[in-house]
Amino acid sequence: MRPSLHRRITAPIAMAAIAGLALAGCSGGPGSTANDAGAEGDGVVTVYSTIADFEAEQLEKSWADWEKDNNIDIQYESSKEFESQISIRAQGGNPPDIGIFPQPGLLADLASRGFIKKAPAAVEANVDEYWSADWKAYGTVDDVFYGAPFKANLKGFIWFSPAKFAEWGVEVPETWDDLLALTKTIQEKTGTAPWCAGFGSGDATGWPGTDWVEDLVLRQAGPDVYDQWVANEVPFTDPAIAEAFDSVGEILLNPAYVNAGFGDVKSINSTPFGDVAAPIVDGTCALTHQASFFDGFLGDAGGKVGPDSDIWAFMTPSIEAGGQAVTGGGEIVGAFADDADTQAVQEYLSTPEWANSLVSIGGGISANNGVDPDLVDSPILAESIRILQDPDTTFRFDASDLMPGAVGAGTFFKGIVSWVNGTPTSEVLTSIEAGWPSS
Repeated sequence: MRPSLHRRITAPIAMAAIAGLALAGCSGGPGSTANDAGAEGDGVVTVYSTIADFEAEQLEKSWADWEKDNNIDIQYESSKEFESQISIRAQGGNPPDIGIFPQPGLLADLASRGFIKKAPAAVEANVDEYWSADWKAYGTVDDVFYGAPFKANLKGFIWFSPAKFAEWGVEVPETWDDLLALTKTIQEKTGTAPWCAGFGSGDATGWPGTDWVEDLVLRQAGPDVYDQWVANEVPFTDPAIAEAFDSVGEILLNPAYVNAGFGDVKSINSTPFGDVAAPIVDGTCALTHQASFFDGFLGDAGGKVGPDSDIWAFMTPSIEAGGQAVTGGGEIVGAFADDADTQAVQEYLSTPEWANSLVSIGGGISANNGVDPDLVDSPILAESIRILQDPDTTFRFDASDLMPGAVGAGTFFKGIVSWVNGTPTSEVLTSIEAGWPSS
């Protein structure tokens, strides 16, 4: 499963895990690991994560040389039940030495209960040097730094054909209004809907639509309102959130603009998100909105991705020219032990050396600003790294992944589907907001 997807499916499990942890017995208890900070390790460090299959193989390759050089055996375990099991194992006194958390909220919950160890000074120094303050904040709880960022992914790309743009005499837009004007121009020149979209994803149907809304909240209302929205200090019923929905609706709810190659507006919900790749490659569809991982689907559909190739992408533009605010995802490394071996692994995973090892073998990307984008064989992933490394970039973690599962992967997903099916924005926002836990 691709990096951006497994978090979508497991978000409800994560919140169930947090609730289970709160109600569990006291057999283990906070801080139950036996090691003292800096104590000599046993030469083995266990690492537990959601990252599986090919990505897991690449992870193990990325640190293999370091293991040999440092005489530390990193024993890696992946599980699709990570979000539920990590809390159970912590509560039961049997956690791994290190957990790689796909949701900052789950790390924060365990840290607030005393299960996660404060990050070593060397790890914090690396994060201060190689990551933005935005990223560091996701590993910080109550002003205590617990975990370094790990891998990353970038959302909000709009995919297109450079050759078609040249044929139509249009350019990459610099602002949101430019994007709307571009859409209108393509529609007039071709006589067909420029956009295609697919929100279908089994039980997680709707998540691509939440990505659209998150992009607009961040770009229109700004990072402070975005953060308040994630915390429900700004509710879904707030005018700023309604404005984001309505702005997205200027494209997605306009039958003249969607859904190229698939049908009417309502076909967005029944179209699997991956199926959109083929019409982008064959030219049936001019534009689609999807994360950096989409290049894999385009490749499977026979397209070559690159600025001078079949398909390329630009970031969803800001409201005003020159802005650079992006949404994305990633993982945070948190430790349940603090012996010398565990601390050494934590430190290594926070270095540019490890990040460059990972990207050079095609194991993913990192927001570490010491990463060399030229080591990546995928042009869009190299571009993603450059965007993440840009000091002018404002980064925010995917909002639906930060909200309680009952909302982020519950009423938000369902609300998007209802909205595409024609339910008025005000009704949709009220129903989404009703999903927030009462306490």
